[in-house]
Amino acid sequence: MTRIFLDREKITNDDLVAVARYNAVADFSSEGEARVEKTSALIRRWIAEKRVIYGITTGFGALCNVTIPEEDTQQLQNNIIMSHAAGVGNPLSEEVVRAIMALRIHDLSMGYSGCRMKTIRHMLAFLNNGVSPIIPEKGSVGSSGDLAPTAHLGLVLIGQGEAIYQGKRQPGGDILRQIGLEPLVLEGGEGLALINGTQVMTAIGVLVVNDAIQLSKTADIACAMSLEVLMGSNSEFDPRIHQIRPHPGQIATADNILKLIAESEIIESHRGCARVQDAYTLRCAPQIHGASKDAVAHAKRVIDIEINSTTTNPLIFSDTEEVRLGGNFHGQPVAMAADYLSMGIAELGSVSERRVERLVNPQLSDLPAFLVKNSGLNSGYMIAQYVAAALVSENKVLAHPACVDSIPTSANKEDHVSMGTIGIRQSREVLGNVENVVAIELLCAAQAYDLITEKKPMKGGLGTRVAYGVIRSHVPYLESDRDLSRDIETMVKVLRSGEILAAVEKAIGPISGS
Repeated sequence: MTRIFLDREKITNDDLVAVARYNAVADFSSEGEARVEKTSALIRRWIAEKRVIYGITTGFGALCNVTIPEEDTQQLQNNIIMSHAAGVGNPLSEEVVRAIMALRIHDLSMGYSGCRMKTIRHMLAFLNNGVSPIIPEKGSVGSSGDLAPTAHLGLVLIGQGEAIYQGKRQPGGDILRQIGLEPLVLEGGEGLALINGTQVMTAIGVLVVNDAIQLSKTADIACAMSLEVLMGSNSEFDPRIHQIRPHPGQIATADNILKLIAESEIIESHRGCARVQDAYTLRCAPQIHGASKDAVAHAKRVIDIEINSTTTNPLIFSDTEEVRLGGNFHGQPVAMAADYLSMGIAELGSVSERRVERLVNPQLSDLPAFLVKNSGLNSGYMIAQYVAAALVSENKVLAHPACVDSIPTSANKEDHVSMGTIGIRQSREVLGNVENVVAIELLCAAQAYDLITEKKPMKGGLGTRVAYGVIRSHVPYLESDRDLSRDIETMVKVLRSGEILAAVEKAIGPISGS
């Protein structure tokens, strides 16, 4: 089984996906342990020396001027977990919670927080025993970090709250006993260190970016299939066009589509026809899809930096025995990237839906109305286009930037917040909607393939013919009306699994996501 050392100086998006989604073993090196214990020992010494250190021997936020006596410092850290666990809404998915824990461990492993190894080992045990704390998805303003959600992780560590274990939702204390652990009694600074960071927005961002890259590649496959069956031209993908406007995503998209439609008998069948130019949704696919790829690539760059950042406060620099108070917990970098990410993904859905409309509209496609024989008696893919339109319209609301809003908190001590967790949750919703839209385009394009090749047997491109085969291995040709929601659901599962992309890449080589 894959083993990921979470105390490495640099971990990757792929490392986190392996732990979060595929249950890779989370591990920790002796070097990391030494780094953590060095700072933890320093904190204990400072408490004994009665130093005044924010969040360790003082209150929090607007209460930072309240000094806490040494005998109450443990209670202070446990209190912050209980008081801040005020989240509401549905629980975050288990894979998101696993990503949160992995990110929290990595942050603490850098040795800037003063957290003990005992606390980190509890979280490692959660990951490796399949314990997933119940963390409500709503309640973070994205500064000081994701306080409310991560406090719910802390609850389970101290034997409170609830978690999923062995498929059942159970009290945190019961689960600790089952896996052989005692509830933690948090010590100097640990409560604050557990909750003060951007790990929730970053965890969601890791998974959304990972899936958005796959979606952007699959959207190119859907576009290439639509291009063929709408009798589009391959000339607009000539590399020379894109080399003189060299946006990376644009170049990648044009190259992808050319590879997908290579040796297409359908494209060749109408070469030299009277049509002068294709519609923008086909001709400008490199520019539109490419801009979305660039948005996803930017979000990935930001998330990759955040993955390997320390976002707690205060920061302990053990080599010089100094404390610095800063604002690394502020989620603005991730917040702005999340909003841009939502826009980029949403546009993939917007252009995909317009291609669906061209496919089902006989005036635009020269195909049977709504891609079904005996239309009138049968409605075919009529309402599938409605669904795509509804999802695209919903995304126009969800893609509204969250980061441009700010509501002061903590008696105006925290007078600007990022709303980054709201923004990245919106990105996740947008992603799910666009996956459905692209799935509908794949279904419609495959149906059009059948209608065209029934009249005249022809092969699609080297890539598109493979994609068609995968689609038809899961969803049959629509001879007459049936429940389309099941077909769409099936195609979304196939899309998310990466089966189409893997089969196509096996046939024609890598499809570029950026």
